[in-house]
Amino acid sequence: MSSNLKFTKELVTFIGKSLIALLETLIFTFIPRPRKNVAGEIVLITGAGSGIGRLLALRFARLGSVLVLWDINKQGNEETLRMAREAGAVRVYAYTCDCSRREEIYRVGEQVKKEVGDVSILINNAGVVTGNDFLNCPDELIEKSLDVNFKAHLWTYKCFLPAMIANDHGHLVCISSSAGLAGINKLSDYCASKFAAIGLAESVYMESIAQKLKGIKMTIVCPFFINTGMFEGCSTNRPVLLPILEPEYVVAKIVDAILQEKVYLYVPRIIYLLMVLKSIFPTKMAILLADFMGIFNLMDGFVCKNKKN
Repeated sequence: MSSNLKFTKELVTFIGKSLIALLETLIFTFIPRPRKNVAGEIVLITGAGSGIGRLLALRFARLGSVLVLWDINKQGNEETLRMAREAGAVRVYAYTCDCSRREEIYRVGEQVKKEVGDVSILINNAGVVTGNDFLNCPDELIEKSLDVNFKAHLWTYKCFLPAMIANDHGHLVCISSSAGLAGINKLSDYCASKFAAIGLAESVYMESIAQKLKGIKMTIVCPFFINTGMFEGCSTNRPVLLPILEPEYVVAKIVDAILQEKVYLYVPRIIYLLMVLKSIFPTKMAILLADFMGIFNLMDGFVCKNKKN
């Protein structure tokens, strides 16, 4: 086959498959996409002791999943376990784990495999925030941000992905942030860690596609600031367009995205538009838009508590 004929054939195939993909997207814009059944799936949630992690645990408890709860806060994690049981969870396990330490992730991960089984849905949710100017942020806090917000994803993937690949069945959920899509004043270390988490997730997902592992799914979640206490005191100039989000609303969106096996979830939807405008606007216009939206002053009222979500 000549190179020109081969190219033409590949181009026609690409166009045909692209049209099918667009048609599918259009259809599911108006018709709800089928939800997968997660009853009996082993769902591991990091940062499960409070906030988004706790609410995710309660949602999956009601869906009949087996829950594995990780948090550095033993008391908060045990409270989530109690609440999950009250919500109907038949099997739920709580493990104290410092997700900033690779060795501890591996140790507790092996314990989970022996005591519970192979994790089939991994939700990397644990996170920390410092909220300082870059040059005023202590080195140890920068390292902590990278360890919890990014490196924990590395080590949990290494720990649980092999069984998912062997079974050709698994779902990785990266709880990143809108701060992983655009730099934000006074969040340099946080943005760096969240950008890195997205890059890792996308790369691992592309590897699974290249290896034709159709059973490995990925969901990357990029919400705006959530009212969990982690970003206490933060606000925007345009709350109608870019509000501080309520955690119950965000968790409902996250679980729905997982059940539909969506790859990307930005919350609120205006973030999709802002990312497009960031890509096509001249830099000065993008800066003017950020100023108009109040992005430069988001952290002005921040109350630093070094909380984990």
